[in-house]
Amino acid sequence: MSCDSLHVVIHIDGGSRGNPGPAGAGVAIRDKSDNSILYKGGVFLGNATNNVAEYSGLLTGLSAAKELKAASVELFSDSQLLVRQMTGEYRVKNAGLKPLHRRATELADSFENCTFHHIPREENTAADKLANMAMDAKTNILDAADDPYAQD
Repeated sequence: MSCDSLHVVIHIDGGSRGNPGPAGAGVAIRDKSDNSILYKGGVFLGNATNNVAEYSGLLTGLSAAKELKAASVELFSDSQLLVRQMTGEYRVKNAGLKPLHRRATELADSFENCTFHHIPREENTAADKLANMAMDAKTNILDAADDPYAQD
């Protein structure tokens, strides 16, 4: 990896109010070298399950990192299921999650390096806040980096 390769840290979260119910996903991306915010956004999903919302956050985060031309990704989620499925520790049994997992794996494999880490909910507040903002607004909150309410 060259010295000028972008290394990003992504925090993702997804949630639904009811399972299924109104759902949203949140993504916060920082530059690992200086911790600057590169992207923050929330996605309103309509009616979905919690796990679909988590995968939607993952796909949004990886797609945004691709657009930022990141070479290396460290991804953090409070969804143990998603992290263990992405690391191959768990198989994806749910038919609805299989295409999402397949797409996420393709995106993850397109980076020079992509790692997945499970973290406690309390360490994922920025992404959680963005997911809730999208659910509350019932619309996408795109690139909320300048939104004072979206700060950690």
